[in-house]
Amino acid sequence: MVAKRRKHYSPSMIVWIFIKYLSLLFFTVVALIPVVSCVITAFKTDAEYQSTNVMTLPESWLNFDNFIKAFDMANMGRAFMNSLIILIFVLIGSVLVGTQLAYVLNRFKFLGNALIRNLFLFASLLPGVAMQISVYNIMQQLGFINHLYGYIIMMMGTDVIAIYIFIQFMENISTSLDESAFIDGASYMTIYWKIILPLLKPAIVTSLILKGVSTYNEYYNANLYLQAKQLRTVAISLFSFTGPLGSRYNLICAGVIISLLPALIVFILCQKQIYSGITAGAVKG
Repeated sequence: MVAKRRKHYSPSMIVWIFIKYLSLLFFTVVALIPVVSCVITAFKTDAEYQSTNVMTLPESWLNFDNFIKAFDMANMGRAFMNSLIILIFVLIGSVLVGTQLAYVLNRFKFLGNALIRNLFLFASLLPGVAMQISVYNIMQQLGFINHLYGYIIMMMGTDVIAIYIFIQFMENISTSLDESAFIDGASYMTIYWKIILPLLKPAIVTSLILKGVSTYNEYYNANLYLQAKQLRTVAISLFSFTGPLGSRYNLICAGVIISLLPALIVFILCQKQIYSGITAGAVKG
């Protein structure tokens, strides 16, 4: 039996390892402090919150009154339903639009192909706030304000990042598959549905995660175009406890935890598919 040779560390290596792990521990604590303080605050009564600091533990961890009040006062049941409807249609629409556009740009060489790609790249560099006046005027003229379908159409608009993810992944799919299917009598749409789309599954998973998180947490556009109370999303409903006389942060923290539960459940149930999709979608070749 061959004995394992001990690895000897020089003083400089020991110092570097110590600094590395100390920095990792520091950034971990920094990232966890807001989450821990949010959980602690969510279980505090109004009197506790006003008389203690954010890291003082609550008197009872069984105080669920804040969660009940947050759910009822912010009408979070309706907000969850609105967010779910928006999320489903936006994700389906953005995947269909993005994959079909990437299919055309990648598989068909025509005059203006490079120009279209450069225009999408240029559009991604423009600040979204600078275009809000024009977008708002268009939404108003089309009658899309205060309607879920109008907000969905705007949100499912072309996602530049997703398009480039699809294009880069599609470059690894051999064109011989398209040619064989075309010889067998398949149309371009059949090739897209039967060959391209199934092979884009890892890239689609990556796109769904990025688009889903941004859509679920989106506040600015939702607050601007969904002003009616019955159309509020989860992100907007959390601002029901703010006002000119102050903010009830214990209820806000309870609402934040409630809003995180669906995403946490989806992640726990689908973490294997999420990790595999991200890994496969990030690898080229």
